[in-house]
Amino acid sequence: MRTTPQRLAVGVVVLISVGFTISPAILMVRYGGAAGIAVLSAVLPGFFIPHFLHVRAALRGAEPGGPVAGLVVQAAAAYAPMAILPPEAGGFWWGVHTILLGSVLLRLRPPFALGCLVLMTVVDFVAAGSGDPRGFAPLNGLYAVTTLFVTGFVIYGVVRLVVVSRELEQARMDLAEAAVLRERLRISRDLHDGLGSSLTAVALKGDLARRLVGRDPAAAEAELAELIHVARDAAQEVRQVARGYREMSLTEEVHRAVALLEVSGVSCQTNLAELRLSRPVDEALAWAVREGVTNVVRHSQATTCSISTSTHGGAVRLELVNDRARRRSADGAGLTGLKERAGGLGGSVEAERTESGGFRLAMEVPA
Repeated sequence: MRTTPQRLAVGVVVLISVGFTISPAILMVRYGGAAGIAVLSAVLPGFFIPHFLHVRAALRGAEPGGPVAGLVVQAAAAYAPMAILPPEAGGFWWGVHTILLGSVLLRLRPPFALGCLVLMTVVDFVAAGSGDPRGFAPLNGLYAVTTLFVTGFVIYGVVRLVVVSRELEQARMDLAEAAVLRERLRISRDLHDGLGSSLTAVALKGDLARRLVGRDPAAAEAELAELIHVARDAAQEVRQVARGYREMSLTEEVHRAVALLEVSGVSCQTNLAELRLSRPVDEALAWAVREGVTNVVRHSQATTCSISTSTHGGAVRLELVNDRARRRSADGAGLTGLKERAGGLGGSVEAERTESGGFRLAMEVPA
């Protein structure tokens, strides 16, 4: 089973929550007897069911606010044992309410959460400091407040980190799709502007030649010659618009890749050697850059990426490395196409995970 940030966050929250309750629960049973067992059987579901419901809702992106019945039940389960049981038994349950702060921060809006935080801090400091039989102990109160803050904010921070990272990943994908959409709109606009008048002229001259062919063949022939000229100009305009997709250049493709990665939130470094390449080799390396960058944007959680070229032994090598691969890459259609291109030139393609958890795509072809 693949470990995802959400599963890791749930594991951390469960570890903290259960870890803070094991010792108090054992001591309540030991010193509270049957009453301690009865109270514990009631407060454990009342505390943990709302707690994990709040955590799950927050992980799914639910905004704070709304009904707080579950939080009220959890707060009652956190403080009730200390009021019901004798101090020698109920007092052990005191530390459990530090977990309650995590639910408060996740469930309530900031002004209300801040008010609860101040109240819980004061109660903790006074109660812990007053528990010493020799008199008020500020250090005990400070320790209780520190535990409250650390436990509550760790739970809140872990959950929010997962939500924010998921939102950032979605935003990065949206930016990448927006960059592709802008390029498509550019092509659509250029085709419309460039071909609109040309195709209109073709239609008009064709209609005119059709009407002239019977009564003035010479004029009709002239119009047809002009129609052919306009059609050739239109075809040239189409080739110019599509040139960025059909005529690949390593240098231009690297520039496009850097722009796309930066729009997607990935820092990119390039180290291109000064090379004079034949057209087939240059296009093959450009296709490798395009395929590699597409995979970085779609199938990784990369924050950095590097593109480099080098020469050795009469061959040129291109490497594209990112720092975080999201999943094991399989030989898809894009990678298969790259291998076919490299194989046609007597070269090879390698795609593998790095030791640091990233991914490396390398193409090596004779120069």
